[in-house]
Amino acid sequence: MRELRYPRAERLHLIENLHGREVGDPYRWLEDDESTATKEWAAAQDTLYAEASGRYTARDWFAGELRSLLGAGAVGSPVWRGDRRFFVRRTADQEHAVLYVRDGDGPERVLVDPGALDPGGLTTLDAWKPGPDGRLLAYQLSEGGDEESVLRIVDVDSGDLVDGPVERARYSPIAWLPDSSAFYYVRRLPREEVPEGEEGYHRRVYLHRLGRPVAEDVLIFGADRDKTEYFSPSVSRDGRWLILLAVRGTSSATDMWIADLSDGDLERPRLVPVQENVDAGLSAHVGRDGRLYLYTDRDAPRGRLCVTDPADPRYENWTTLVPEEPEAVLEDYALLDGPGLERPELLVSHSRHAISEVTQRDLLTGEILGVVDMPGLGTVGALSERPEGGHEAWFGYTDNTHPSSVYRYDALTGRVSVWADAPGSIDLPDVKVEQVTYTSGDGTPVRMLVVSPAAPAQGPRPTILYGYGGFRISLTPAYSAVALSWVRAGGVYAVANLRGGLEEGEEWHRSGMLAHKQNVFDDCAAAAEHLVATGVTAPDRLSVMGGSNGGLLVGAMVTQRPDLFAAAVCSAPLLDMVRYERFGLGQLWNVEYGSADDPEQLGWLLGYSPYHNVREDTRYPATLFTVFDNDTRVDPLHARKLCAAMQEATSAPVEERPVLLRREAEVGHSARSVSRSVSLNSEQLAFLAHHLGLSVE
Repeated sequence: MRELRYPRAERLHLIENLHGREVGDPYRWLEDDESTATKEWAAAQDTLYAEASGRYTARDWFAGELRSLLGAGAVGSPVWRGDRRFFVRRTADQEHAVLYVRDGDGPERVLVDPGALDPGGLTTLDAWKPGPDGRLLAYQLSEGGDEESVLRIVDVDSGDLVDGPVERARYSPIAWLPDSSAFYYVRRLPREEVPEGEEGYHRRVYLHRLGRPVAEDVLIFGADRDKTEYFSPSVSRDGRWLILLAVRGTSSATDMWIADLSDGDLERPRLVPVQENVDAGLSAHVGRDGRLYLYTDRDAPRGRLCVTDPADPRYENWTTLVPEEPEAVLEDYALLDGPGLERPELLVSHSRHAISEVTQRDLLTGEILGVVDMPGLGTVGALSERPEGGHEAWFGYTDNTHPSSVYRYDALTGRVSVWADAPGSIDLPDVKVEQVTYTSGDGTPVRMLVVSPAAPAQGPRPTILYGYGGFRISLTPAYSAVALSWVRAGGVYAVANLRGGLEEGEEWHRSGMLAHKQNVFDDCAAAAEHLVATGVTAPDRLSVMGGSNGGLLVGAMVTQRPDLFAAAVCSAPLLDMVRYERFGLGQLWNVEYGSADDPEQLGWLLGYSPYHNVREDTRYPATLFTVFDNDTRVDPLHARKLCAAMQEATSAPVEERPVLLRREAEVGHSARSVSRSVSLNSEQLAFLAHHLGLSVE
């Protein structure tokens, strides 16, 4: 067997003075993926990974387990238009979920099947929304993982294309008018109208009339706004009210306006401010009762629901309907006001320490009427209702051993029943799931979900510690083929609810962002120490795993605490925090991380930037970087640069603790086919199994 060797990477003596700080960047040349030097280095890394991964004997076993467990498939909650319902489902033999429609008790029909459109599995259905009467459907597809959605409109009955394609509609909401003659939507400016390097920004809100050329769409909003802002238009069911939200980048601070469209001037709506320049989240809709419902964390970090008159929506006129809970975060609500109910009902979901719960409340007063029985200790998805009202609500549900299913709540009886199970049949491993609480370095209690084999342990087990810690993203219980495959093999899979998420509300998020970002890494290190101290695992059997912002977490862990981990998987990561704003969609994230253009914030970033904290002669964990060529969010240059730096600096033999880079073409940051997921995850798990001493049969 040939000896493994790291490819040569030239180390430049490149030092810049940034706000009086000397900042080195020896591998900046790896930022240019078109240069001959970078291509040769990347090809050599491909060869190294192929040689090393050939020794990971568990890959085929994990691939089989993953495919079997993913065979559960998935099903989504219905979207109703009269007796017509739209829903997505993926069966065991499908690479992507398929969008279906069904009229009453009639047969279901396929509306959009990405697999049929592209048998290669590279096309994804990013979003969809039926018109108010269900005759038309707006849907968005992207190819090759680039997430650059193209919008189309089809006739639901015939399947004929009615309008589109509309390009540059990435992440665009669709706000239909009641007669489906037009809709408000969001589109980026064309490349030739923006400065070089800013093609991913500069969004605008337009009104599009069906059958008219896109070039005639009327600009509604956004011309004088910040280039990083995202906009979200919506129209009330009766067509009277236009609501427009704006947020800068990934900030939670939301500006909101409302316009009365009853004067008929759809192209020049008179937008009245509801909230501007307030550092608080806000979303809203006008109910069938005419009230404006406002979900906000303003003066309520865990969230509250308010109501007001849409004709006079000033803050002083807001009335709290569902007050903030002391230990639970408000998630969603549904209005149930159909005939037969003694009184209209409000269904409300909260997350208590990352576990979902649902309550029944009086729609007029918010008074709690009861608690809805849940299928288990898991996660409830969005609550949906019929647009015209009624006594029913639907929600998705999952937990660690429960594939995604849909449940129906009936306000007439107060009961919950299964509406649609995941379509596949699976053989689940026998596992134990427990939520534990540990203490971080500053004394903050942090919760962690630990999934392990049900059989008693005979000593420390090979363990994966997974985390994210940012952007208000909560890690809640969910069915995971990766976790269950690992546990079936005899390992432990732990998910830590680090600061930076929303598990404990907006204050929890803010205590893990900007100047407080180090708290996230301290929380993760404390989770690892807790797993070791309680005998779950040991440092030579412990790994850390994460992607995107979670990849930054992994990079910080291996550079700050290499003593805690034997191995790490770092996927699609941010790692050079001094230059991250220059690439991908980096300028969207300075509201979360800070900017190197600011002297104080540069200090925060340098304090934890993994690329800038590599130390010579350090015994680093075995580390696998996984990157995707079509990633339009996080540029693979981050992984290239840290990979080169760690390969040069590590004192661990390459045969024992290698630093490797796995590249994948034709996929991006997010959605991928089942086969692609199986391939990636099986290689990641086989890498960890090899370096943590986990044997599979």
